Amino acid sequence: MPVNERIGRQIREQREKLGLKQHDIAHALQISPQAVSKWERGENAPDISLLIPLAKLLGVSTDSLLGYHDEFPDVFEATVFFSVVEGYAQKAQTMPAKAVATWANGFFFQLTEAILHSDGIPVKYMGDTFLGFFSGPNHQRRSVQAALYAGEVVSEPLAIALHSGEIYLGTIGHPDYSRPDIMGDTVNLTFMTMEWIGRNLSGRIGATVTVVEKLDQSIRIGSQHRIELRGIDHPVEVYEILGVN
Repeated sequence: MPVNERIGRQIREQREKLGLKQHDIAHALQISPQAVSKWERGENAPDISLLIPLAKLLGVSTDSLLGYHDEFPDVFEATVFFSVVEGYAQKAQTMPAKAVATWANGFFFQLTEAILHSDGIPVKYMGDTFLGFFSGPNHQRRSVQAALYAGEVVSEPLAIALHSGEIYLGTIGHPDYSRPDIMGDTVNLTFMTMEWIGRNLSGRIGATVTVVEKLDQSIRIGSQHRIELRGIDHPVEVYEILGVN
């Protein structure tokens, strides 16, 4: 089999195994979906500068991607986007279950479109919460842009937390029922920070210092908060995201 076809098959098989779409790969690497499609068809191969981030995203080694060795899971840097719809529990108590699902699908559609607008990757929906991530060039700034946009277009009030660090992307659960998910300390800290943001920040959008330190002056940042979180042995620096200058 020609080299390009072998690489393309590896990319397609691993992408499908993780439950990702071609445009998810494109968003994460900041390239066009057409480029990913051409790789998978074997028309050409990824640029050498993309091999390492592509391999990390797919959870394989570069050797495995090139067809030399067995795959192994890996981690990569990303910004985790965690949000919760405020007042969900109270409203759900007053509505039939099917009506709750219809209502949730409405605001999740709006939120997902906001994430995709900045080339983020949705991961899962859990009742009133949404989990996604941004990777590739300028992932911190793109996550902030998505959060601000979501605040404008989503019909329900949201609390949003952003935190950058290493994440693991893979399928989690019984093989017959597993779904793609992200895991690790970065995801856990984002979730815990979101709970604090919902209670304490009036604008309901907060980012840790790992995100804010990568932003430029076009993003308006509020005051610093050093918060204590259960199970975390050091204060976490959180800033309110106010808007765009």
